Amino acid sequence: MGEVKVIGSSKSLFCARVEWALKLKGVEYEYLQEDIWNKSPLLLKHNPVHKKVPVLVHDDKPIAESLVILEYIDETWKDYPLLPEDPYERAMARFWAKFAEEKCLMGAFAAFWKEGEEKEKAIESALESFTFLEKQIQGKKFFSGDDNIGYLDLVMGWIPLWLNVMEEAGGMKLMDAQKFPSLHEWTQNFIEIPLIKECFPPRDALVNYFNFSLSYNRSMAAAKQ
Repeated sequence: MGEVKVIGSSKSLFCARVEWALKLKGVEYEYLQEDIWNKSPLLLKHNPVHKKVPVLVHDDKPIAESLVILEYIDETWKDYPLLPEDPYERAMARFWAKFAEEKCLMGAFAAFWKEGEEKEKAIESALESFTFLEKQIQGKKFFSGDDNIGYLDLVMGWIPLWLNVMEEAGGMKLMDAQKFPSLHEWTQNFIEIPLIKECFPPRDALVNYFNFSLSYNRSMAAAKQ
C-alpha cells in the first residue's frame, strides 16, 4: 500500500491517535519525531497551512489534522474497521468526535490556560460538556459499543493521561470518578490495552512539558501587557 510516515511528537495527544489507528490496522510506518518548538523544514513543507503535527505521509502525499487522518486510515486500510458501517452510526460517531474536540478537549485546554474567575467559568463549561460524554458511555465498555475500541475511543484517548496531566499542571479537577463513573470506568478499560499504553509518553515528561508551556505562555502574555 506504499510507504507510510508520521511526522509527529511523542507528547502530542493528536499524534497518539494516529499511531493507535495505524497499529490497530497493522500498518508499518516510520515515525519522524518533530520538535514543536523548532519546526523542521519537512513539517513546514508537508503542512504549510497549519504548520502543526501530526502529518501522515502516504506515498509522498501528506494528510494533516488528526481526525481527517483517522478517517483516511480507516478508508485506506480495511482491516479492523474504526468507524461503524451503518451510515447513521457513522454520522453519530463524527458528531460526537466533533463535540468532544470542540467542547471537551478545547474546554479542558481553556480551563488549563486561564486564571481566576475565567478559569472557574472554563471549568464549569468543561464539566457540563463532559456530562454529555458520560451519558454516551453509560452501559458500554467502549464508545464503539462493543468489546473492541473504535474511532470514538481513539478520539477520546487523551482523557486518561493528557487530561490527568493538565489537571495536575493547571491546578484543577475535571475527571471526577464520582461525577463521571462510567467515563472513569472507560478510562480504566482503555489504558489496559497494551497497544494503547505503547504510545503513551512518560508521564513525568508530559507534566514537565505542560508546566513549561503554561509558564512560557503566561510570561509571553505578561510581556505584551
